[in-house]
Amino acid sequence: MTLDQALAFGLIAVTIGLFVWGRLPYDLVALSALLVGIVLRIVPEKHAFEGFSDEIIVIIAAALVVSAGIARSGVIEAIMRPILPKLRTTRVQVPALAGCVLLLSMVTKNVGALAIFMPIALQLARRHKTSPSALLMPMAAASLTGGVVTLVGTSPNIIIAKVRADMFGHPFTMFDFTPVGLSIAAITIAFLAVGWRLLPERRAASSMDAAFTIESYTAEAVLGPQSPAVGRTVADLEAMQEGDVSVAGIVRERFRRYAPTPASRLHAGDVLLLRGEPEGLEQLVAQARLDLASGGDAEAKGVATVVEGVITENSPLIGRTPSQLALQARHGVGLVALSRRGTAILQRLSTVRFRLGDVVVLRSSSPTLPEKLGELHVLPLAERSITLGISHRGWTPLAVLAVAMTLVAFKVVGVAVAFFAAAVILLLLRTMTMHEAYRTVEWHILFLLGALIPLSHAVRDTGGTDLLARGLGHAVEGLGPTTTLAVVMVIAMAVTPFFHNAPTTLVMGPIAGSLAVKLGLNPDPFLMAVALGAGCDFLTPVGHQCNTLVLGPGGYRFSDYARLGLPLSIMVVAAGVPLISFFWPLHGHAP
Repeated sequence: MTLDQALAFGLIAVTIGLFVWGRLPYDLVALSALLVGIVLRIVPEKHAFEGFSDEIIVIIAAALVVSAGIARSGVIEAIMRPILPKLRTTRVQVPALAGCVLLLSMVTKNVGALAIFMPIALQLARRHKTSPSALLMPMAAASLTGGVVTLVGTSPNIIIAKVRADMFGHPFTMFDFTPVGLSIAAITIAFLAVGWRLLPERRAASSMDAAFTIESYTAEAVLGPQSPAVGRTVADLEAMQEGDVSVAGIVRERFRRYAPTPASRLHAGDVLLLRGEPEGLEQLVAQARLDLASGGDAEAKGVATVVEGVITENSPLIGRTPSQLALQARHGVGLVALSRRGTAILQRLSTVRFRLGDVVVLRSSSPTLPEKLGELHVLPLAERSITLGISHRGWTPLAVLAVAMTLVAFKVVGVAVAFFAAAVILLLLRTMTMHEAYRTVEWHILFLLGALIPLSHAVRDTGGTDLLARGLGHAVEGLGPTTTLAVVMVIAMAVTPFFHNAPTTLVMGPIAGSLAVKLGLNPDPFLMAVALGAGCDFLTPVGHQCNTLVLGPGGYRFSDYARLGLPLSIMVVAAGVPLISFFWPLHGHAP
């Protein structure tokens, strides 16, 4: 072993140790490791920052933006709406929701797909008195196996394609993962349909959302002539959101106010006072094609920002109405909704006198919104994400994604260009603001990868990869190709919970490829085994973002993950090894 190899291995070992220790953020550990690598001269200075310009960074960032655009569009909720009333029991909800997450994970980043369906799952659990803990972990598991079906579904697939290109000159393409991935996905859904019973019933951890959900919000909307609710009853309108939103009042002919009954008939031009939670209000406004009354010009331009805040002491709003304050004209903000503890708002929002402690949803197209909130002494609730009152462009994000996937499938453009173009087009179409797009991107993952890519190159360039491959080759000598493939997959799966899936793939990929070459075997199945093992981390809440995402809402404990994850991991290895061997013959030609 040379000095450079020893330094490279030592640096990787320390980095892994810090990851396992868990006291420092993963991205900070990776950045520190890159700095040490430069100082030790095992990472050449001229190549130190090439990881940040790698197309893998573009693919992941763009895929996250596209996923967010689809989530904000509401199209998934629209597709699911006819199905939701039929999902009344846990044994039906689990396979249905897990299957939907799995399908969406095939074409978007799996963490984005899971985030889209989590509110739907929580809504079902609340409505039918089922436990969220029975739904969320199976959905997370489904998102992981759905992600392994295509190149863009999960980071390990994107990374292993890069490893193949670096080692052998050609990356994996979009659908090279599909034959094995689809089979694993089908097995996963079949298991989850009964395996959810292994999970204990837990209560979700309390959150800032719960703390600030004081009472239902009241919003004011106009029933336009194009709305499907025109001529229908109040009960029909409320049924569009399955009773989660109620009509508290109707104002007709500007001043005539009616107390609605379920049989009250709705007319074009009616002003409706709607009561409910922001998510329900947003969905009803979109489905019934209502116009929120406080839009100003922000909605027309499609660049509005929505913020939820609390009216604090010394606010000039206290004791005055939005009409008296001329909020839109003087301050550039419109009142979208209002919530007040212990009081139901039954009058038009323009005539409500603000009180200390009122929770308001404000909308503005002004770039100086933070300053405006300061002037009004409104404290933003930073832990909440409210999008009520924003136009999300309906089916446009899904159509843009479909075009991008088609171009990739027919090899018109590469994956990076296709998803980069999709993200830019969605931003040009104002499906979200640039600020919201930046918030969508998981920057810690991008910095983690950007810093680790040069380190993985350092291990390879110093000959460390070949050295490890020889050592692993001696360890598996006499085991046979199929057993060796299984060992590689198990190692990747075992290391991922402690090392994170992206670093695992970056380190294990070159080792597995070199091992295959030294054994005279086709490296492709070994690279596939690394991607599948690293992409299917079901055992802990820390190895993958999808597992972390459901930890709080599901009320899970660390040990709960192994209850479902251990048998599922065994099934993935037992099925994955023969499947990979079948679709990617071990004795085939190297790429």
